[in-house]
Amino acid sequence: MEFWTNQGLFLRQLLVGIALLLAACHSPIRRTPDQSAWQRFEFTQPQMGLPFRLVFYAPDGDAAASAARDAFQRVSEMNQILSDYETDSELNLLARTSGQNLDVKVSPELWKVLVMAQRRSQESDGAFDVSVGPLITLWRKARREHQLPHPDRIQAAMARVGYGNIVLNPKARSVRLLLPNMHLDLGGIAKGFALDEALRVLQQHGFNRALVTGGGDMALGEAPPGKSGWKIEVPPLDSQTNEPSQFVHLRNCGFATSGDAVQKLEMNGVRYSHIVNPKTGLGLTDHSLVYVIAPDSITADSYSTTLSVLGPSRSRILLARIGAPVSARILRKEGSNIEVVQIGEFPILRDD
Repeated sequence: MEFWTNQGLFLRQLLVGIALLLAACHSPIRRTPDQSAWQRFEFTQPQMGLPFRLVFYAPDGDAAASAARDAFQRVSEMNQILSDYETDSELNLLARTSGQNLDVKVSPELWKVLVMAQRRSQESDGAFDVSVGPLITLWRKARREHQLPHPDRIQAAMARVGYGNIVLNPKARSVRLLLPNMHLDLGGIAKGFALDEALRVLQQHGFNRALVTGGGDMALGEAPPGKSGWKIEVPPLDSQTNEPSQFVHLRNCGFATSGDAVQKLEMNGVRYSHIVNPKTGLGLTDHSLVYVIAPDSITADSYSTTLSVLGPSRSRILLARIGAPVSARILRKEGSNIEVVQIGEFPILRDD
């Protein structure tokens, strides 16, 4: 009797297996979408104090609009976490705990940005330092009022600066700010992270042929149809020159620009950049422009600021020492001469 019971069970299992196999054979086969007929869409929205632009290929307008809405929403979320302008951003809430001997658990997003920021600070010996907020505040005011900060105020601000006073606890994913009245400024790294996040949202929607820009920084996905990469202009140091346009063709990487073309203060014949050297407390005074290509936008963004502070010679030494997968093009003007330094593969093309 037991033999027949087991045999019946076997037959039932066999029939079920055959039925599942037949069903699978008649199920529609999933194919990779044919993207050859996809259209190019472009959306722009003010985010993080500047225009964010999405350019990508999608099958129709409804799908594109939905993806763009989600991407912009993600950037808005990053702003509420990483901004030093928003009063109740997570970054500013953290800063209010400075000097209180508190370990503050932070979001995964803020943690990732702070970890990379500290790594960049350590490898550059403080040329990159997100604790530079008190100095940034002084120089913002200086540009508005067209007046240099008083040396005493610079020294007082520098007493609250130093990346060594940011203590990260990986096990708890917590942060302790050691000095009272610290002010973190993520202006040299947060935008790059937000661009990466926006690109990731578009890719989650299935739109890999995408470009996201914010100011001079970009996150790039797959190239447009039939192209080897996205055609990105690399302007000269001074836009009023008659130099021919130059370009790079990029895909699946980050691209960033740092310079004093827009945000600057000119006093007594000296040009002070919005980029502040944490070691001196002063805005950079060499007229320069730095382009960086890196695996992602957060890396490119943070290195463009770092290399701006270090200058060409020390930038070359740094990138060679750490072996970073980063290429850079640094233009610096001294007197009437423009120095051009290229580090790594940076394939400049003339206009075609």
